[in-house]
Amino acid sequence: MRALVIGEALIDIVERGDEVTEHVGGSPLNVAVGLARLGRDVDFLTHIGTDDRGRRIAEYVESSGVHLVPGSTAAPRTATARAKLDAAGSASYSFNIEWALTGTPEVAPPLVVHTGSIAAVHEPGCLATKALIDAYHLSATFTFDPNIRAALITDADAARSRIDRLLEQADVVKASHEDLHWIDPTRTPEQVAAAWLALGPAIVVVTFGADGALAMCAAGSVRVPAGNVHVVDTVGAGDAFMTGLIDALWSADLLGADRRHRLARIDVDALTTAVRAATLTSALTVAKSGADLPDRVERDTAPASDILS
Repeated sequence: MRALVIGEALIDIVERGDEVTEHVGGSPLNVAVGLARLGRDVDFLTHIGTDDRGRRIAEYVESSGVHLVPGSTAAPRTATARAKLDAAGSASYSFNIEWALTGTPEVAPPLVVHTGSIAAVHEPGCLATKALIDAYHLSATFTFDPNIRAALITDADAARSRIDRLLEQADVVKASHEDLHWIDPTRTPEQVAAAWLALGPAIVVVTFGADGALAMCAAGSVRVPAGNVHVVDTVGAGDAFMTGLIDALWSADLLGADRRHRLARIDVDALTTAVRAATLTSALTVAKSGADLPDRVERDTAPASDILS
């Protein structure tokens, strides 16, 4: 009954006007921490250094209740991402990162494996990430968020090919409409999502920022409006949504390879419930500075009827 999250951890250097702050970040890290804050048992496989920034990440992860998988501190230096925020709080990124993995994680067989973002496409680590997904697919649900970081991609065709191969194994996929436009600018996000669903995932969700989310499954599709909150910034918004979605499916007892057939038959009402939980998790995150995902008490005591009205 554990999650395994595979992916980058880094330090976000956030620039808002003349103010510069540093936060622990990385899309997969945010999902790992978010799940742990919701009370889930989580193993996190990453690639950080033993420098000051790496030690800060390790302390943050472990203090959040996440188990940092042995071998995750072998990087020569810890990665950084510089996020420049505009007046609306939206972020644009530039990166200084190395992504590599070695060996097999020393963890119990997971119920769910999650990856995405840089870990899915950046060499050489993306090759090891794919091999681990192959290994765990027979026993675990696979959730995937492409979370495109275009500034790091030097070969767009190769990146799209790697994403396609992961989609063929994914059970649950979440992507932003910006991700889908980068992946296939010739089709609408709705058309791309429908094509992805046909590849085999049980659920495909597209987030549209302030315009809410579209979710598709074999039984049909649903649209859920965005949360009604004051947005401080959007850092970690998509990761919080992914966290809430995984947690909701976990609570519905739909995770694990032996539940794959049940997940494939999810109905529209159950899908709506899961996407609303994901939207609430994201809304609570964007109402605070940085990727500060809610814990179980904060999430479950939030006035959902007001936020999701």
